[in-house]
Amino acid sequence: MLTIYGVYCSRASRNYWMAEELGIPFKSVPVIQARLVADPLALDARLNTKSASFLAVNPMGKIPAMDDDGLVLTESLANNLYLARKHGGPLAPADLREEGEVLAWTLWAATEVEPHTVKIVLTYDNAREETPEGKAIIETSVKGLERPLARLEAHLQTQDYVVGSRFTVADLNLTEVLRYAMSETYLFDRHPRIKAWLARCHARPAFKTMMAGRRKEAEAA
Repeated sequence: MLTIYGVYCSRASRNYWMAEELGIPFKSVPVIQARLVADPLALDARLNTKSASFLAVNPMGKIPAMDDDGLVLTESLANNLYLARKHGGPLAPADLREEGEVLAWTLWAATEVEPHTVKIVLTYDNAREETPEGKAIIETSVKGLERPLARLEAHLQTQDYVVGSRFTVADLNLTEVLRYAMSETYLFDRHPRIKAWLARCHARPAFKTMMAGRRKEAEAA
C-alpha cells in the first residue's frame, strides 16, 4: 500500500491530491513540521520531521515522504510524476512528447516559480505580511513571478490545460506551486487565463477532498 508521510498543511497536499485523483488507497502518517512543535525532541512530542522514526524514512527531515511498497521517494513533485507513470490514465503522459512536456513544466514550476511563491506563503505563515519586512518580501516575490506568469499566460492562450487538452499531473504540480501565491489576488487578476485555469483545476472533486483534509486538520490543531 502507498503510505504518505506528512500533514495535509504542507507540500504533502500535492501527493494527497494526486492519490485522490488516481483513486488509489493510501495510508496517511501525519508528520508535522518540527518548527511547529515546542520541543520536537521531547519524548512525548508529536511525530515531527525531527522524530527519529521519521528520519529513518527521510534523513533530510522534510515532508512529504512516500513509501510505495518499499520504494521510498522524498520529493513531492517527483512523487506525483512517479504515481502518474505507475498508474497511467489521463493524468499521465500519453506519449514521449507529452512526457517531455510534463517533466519540463514540473521542473519549471520547481525552479522558476516556487522559489518566489514559497516566500509569499511563509511570510503569511509567520504573520509578517503587514510588517515592512514582510511587505518587501512579498513585493520582491511578486516581481520575480512576473516573467514566469507572463509565459504561462501566453501558453494558456490556445489551450485550457498545460499539456495536451486535458488535466494532467503537470497541471496538478504547477497549480499546487502557484497556490502559495494566491493570497495576492491582484497578481492573478492581471493574468485572467491563469486565473480561469486555476479555477478549473480547483473545481475538481479530488482537489476539494484534499482541501477538506486540510481544513479538518487545521480545525483540530
